[in-house]
Amino acid sequence: MQDVFVKDVAQHIGSEIRLKGWVRNTRSSGKLVFIILRDGTGEMQCIAFKPDLSEETFETAKRLTLESSVIITGIPKKHPKQDDVFELDIRSVVLVQLAEDYPISKKEHGPDFLLTNRHLWIRSSKQWAVLRIRHTVYYAICEYLNDNEFIRFDSPILTPNACEGTTTLFELDYFDEGKAYLSQSGQLYLETGIMSLGRVYDFGPVFRAERSKTRKHLTEFWMMDAEAAYVEHAENVQIQEGLIRHVIRTVLKKCAKELEILERDIEALKAADAPFKIMTHREVVDYLKTKGSEITYDGDLGAQDEVMLTEASPVPIFVERWPKEIKAFYMKRDPQNPNLVLGNDLIAPEGFGEIIGGSQREDDHELLLSRMQAENMPIEDYQWFLDLRKYGSVPHSGFGIGLERLVTWMSGIHHIRETIPFPRMIYRIYP
Repeated sequence: MQDVFVKDVAQHIGSEIRLKGWVRNTRSSGKLVFIILRDGTGEMQCIAFKPDLSEETFETAKRLTLESSVIITGIPKKHPKQDDVFELDIRSVVLVQLAEDYPISKKEHGPDFLLTNRHLWIRSSKQWAVLRIRHTVYYAICEYLNDNEFIRFDSPILTPNACEGTTTLFELDYFDEGKAYLSQSGQLYLETGIMSLGRVYDFGPVFRAERSKTRKHLTEFWMMDAEAAYVEHAENVQIQEGLIRHVIRTVLKKCAKELEILERDIEALKAADAPFKIMTHREVVDYLKTKGSEITYDGDLGAQDEVMLTEASPVPIFVERWPKEIKAFYMKRDPQNPNLVLGNDLIAPEGFGEIIGGSQREDDHELLLSRMQAENMPIEDYQWFLDLRKYGSVPHSGFGIGLERLVTWMSGIHHIRETIPFPRMIYRIYP
């Protein structure tokens, strides 16, 4: 007898198979017991018909509880009324462990209760769907980068200094070496990799000690950063668009069931797989002012600004050429206007906000040094970063994608805390 995953049942119609999993739900009616079994790959209905079974097997089926673990043997068949749906006629039921009083029931639970029981909540069908979409998004990003000559280059999580400002760092004692910090971004280290490998990316957890309580913020999240030698601003934007459109297509292709469970508007995702819009920061400010925003020409976009900007656009919008005062020291200035940087943010439609930040990097040693001095940065600590501009410097660009932000958009989930297995927020570190 063959052990089979639920997702592969269609290949075994009429043959006796064995499924191993957990009980999603049960109901009984006289001589029938209906068991919804899940195994991580999917769910299916298993039917225990008393005349076909031993008394012991039928009684075992009747006493199964929510989230009990079981091994069920039976013969799969097509559902009599639904296409591409299958059922299992049970032949035997082996109880692995009987779950008692599973705390997450069918009734409504508040978010605090669900987060406290996150170790159990992830079993629910919607959380299962979101986490599978997360998996697909992760591998779609890697697939695109690998196919476009980017090499995985892992940057450290423990760093001796900050990447972008010092006010949101998690600090710790590092043996006898003094203070160390949890990484905010792998970007600066990635820039070293392009001098060896040409195009590189990393993918891992980063940490921001921001006291932010919005639905778009976590203190620990996963970031993909990419850097590429001999790539300038326009090409950098093209790479970002190609990557996001590849992610959209991959999710639509591989996660149809998950999107259905989440009641995601797939037509909106399909519409987003079209050429993205590009607007300068000034053009965006002009537009937002007509919509009633109080944004200024030297200001960043607020959450509501991002919503207003994209509410009439089915595709993401690149906002480029930002005022230098509100962007990082390492961004290259626009040769047509030195008050602007060759940077971009990508704003997702449907109110999901920023999902990418990128720029061409400053490759001139003296210009970069002068900016760091103007910001009173500890030059000695960053000498290794400056060295990159002394020994074979080239034009180069990069960008970063917040995995959870992208998964939030793909899945249509309202709050980012549901897109990571165990969310870390300013008031939560359990479980």
